[in-house]
Amino acid sequence: MKTNKTCAIIADIKKMDTLLPLTNRRPVSLLPFDGIYRMIDFNLSNVIDADIHSIYMIFNQGMTQSVIDHINGGKEWNLNSLPNRYFMHFFQGLKERNPEEDHYYDSVIEYIQKSDSEFTVFMGNKMLCNLDLSQVRNVHKMHREDITVVYKKMPQEKIAPEDIILDISDNGKVKGITSAQNAIVENEVDNLFMNICIVKSDWLIQELTKWRQNEDIATIEDVLKDAIKTKTTWAFEYTGYLSNIFDIKSYYDANMEMLDSSKFLSLLHSSKKIYMKNINEVPTYYAKTSRVNGSQVAAGCLVYGNVEHSLLSTGTIVKENATISDSIVMAKSTIKKDAVVKYAILDKNVVIEEGVSVIGTPENPIVIKKNAHIVEDMIQMEEQVDESLILHSGV
Repeated sequence: MKTNKTCAIIADIKKMDTLLPLTNRRPVSLLPFDGIYRMIDFNLSNVIDADIHSIYMIFNQGMTQSVIDHINGGKEWNLNSLPNRYFMHFFQGLKERNPEEDHYYDSVIEYIQKSDSEFTVFMGNKMLCNLDLSQVRNVHKMHREDITVVYKKMPQEKIAPEDIILDISDNGKVKGITSAQNAIVENEVDNLFMNICIVKSDWLIQELTKWRQNEDIATIEDVLKDAIKTKTTWAFEYTGYLSNIFDIKSYYDANMEMLDSSKFLSLLHSSKKIYMKNINEVPTYYAKTSRVNGSQVAAGCLVYGNVEHSLLSTGTIVKENATISDSIVMAKSTIKKDAVVKYAILDKNVVIEEGVSVIGTPENPIVIKKNAHIVEDMIQMEEQVDESLILHSGV
């Protein structure tokens, strides 16, 4: 293997029912973010900016169409250039897997071997950050151990029960790990493992070969978490902006925080650039009747009504006297005349009929699924809405 050469594995096979219906037919990492990005744009950008030229992505079978549509040839991330390569693998769970097919790990091991890399970076699917992976690699090389993990000190309300909390010594060595739901509450902040680590490629091949003998299929993420318990592991502290997206509320909050200029600049305009898919759209049209305050509006929208403290994606139409406030509107949705949308997340291609109100709460934003046509008021005060009010919905 070539000294210092690094490859990357981006894994998105961890399903989160807490993000339904937004993840009905798309992986978590393909969720839209801040009107014009997808969550996977951040991991891809972090990898490319660290001069890593080989990427292996893993998605669940049946959840790939949006991935292919988004990444396509990969030119926006320079993946189509001569030195860069990316590969996709479609994960099958125990129920879907044919016992006669190659083991899940076989293709991963083959990829790492062919990458000819000394180090392998692993990244999960739900943390948004602007991370300098070259700094993590330098720390890993300095300590000369098998694993270096990335963490951030986070308030407990922004940590999911299934997240991993690290116990770290004063010199930066990991002393132990605990599931957040089992952690003893002692401090206002905890050391959140960001599901990002760098390991020696030879060591990872040995571990996967060993785990291959088990009948059950553990994900690479699980293999790495198990190794942290027993192997000498060093920790790298990330101090930039981080969003940990694990349910509807955290997804809503992460998007709305982009209306805060300091958080927006920290995540999207630090020293490193976040690359996204090119959007070939005409400029947004603002009619004389429109009123827009404290919002982000993507290109290609038509705004005749009122938009307050909201994020609008490409192709959104806001008709006369319609009002959108404190909401996220994904691409190609239409809010007709006199309609009201407040504390809501509208997925793609949603239509809100004239005079209809769709209203959630700050703690419980209402979610309208993709292709839905809303014809009567939907006022969500608690957990559920009346599905019969949706005239038509697709997937």
